[in-house]
Amino acid sequence: MQTLKRADNETLAYTKIEAPANKPTLVWLSGFNSDMSGSKALAVKDWAEANGFGYLAFDYFGHGQSSGAFKDGTISRWREDCLTAIDELTSGDLILIGSSMGGWMALLTALARKDRVQGMVLIAPAPDFTEKLLWKELSGAAQEAIAHDGFWMRPTDYGEPYPITRELISDGKTWSILDGPIDLSVPVTILQGKMDPDVPWTHALKVQEKIVSPDCVFHLIKDGEHRLSRDEDIKRLLLEVKLMTEKVG
Repeated sequence: MQTLKRADNETLAYTKIEAPANKPTLVWLSGFNSDMSGSKALAVKDWAEANGFGYLAFDYFGHGQSSGAFKDGTISRWREDCLTAIDELTSGDLILIGSSMGGWMALLTALARKDRVQGMVLIAPAPDFTEKLLWKELSGAAQEAIAHDGFWMRPTDYGEPYPITRELISDGKTWSILDGPIDLSVPVTILQGKMDPDVPWTHALKVQEKIVSPDCVFHLIKDGEHRLSRDEDIKRLLLEVKLMTEKVG
């Protein structure tokens, strides 16, 4: 693990494999309140190393081993982390692999760096989740706490409760992309579990519908849930990563 110092003296933890001159770098983008140590990220890293591709993964501000407090994070900040990481730590072509919120980060990054991003593999992509998914599922009491106190502690099946802040919700609206076409022409593959309790499959399908690229494939895994981290899910992910590398050359 290495660290990249930001202009504000915060640091991003990252891991990297240098890409050969003729091959792209696979960039892993983690989900909300997740980090680069997850099983899918490590599987992609191992695959990249075994097959001679570059690899980059990093923890967003307030996540994992990066500095900062999670409660101070916003979509704007995490988008800036993505752009800073790829600009300073990679060169050449990129394939973005984003899970959940990482799918939103991948789309925002690709829109900002169209000259470099050559393809994407998205797992349960959750663009606009702060407003279109998270806020709508909150109880009236939770919404009132966020409005009045500035935050609410959200329980989770994956660990300790974590804060949902007023700033996260309001800032997220700035980066909404599902209300119009997503102007990307690169190949995109979406993997989505039909049993996902966090990102409904209809939300991921809307992502596919909004992406302008004619080469946007949607795979619905009938018994799949949100993380898609079972052995068979990871095998499927690696297959789609392999196919994407073949598409982009």
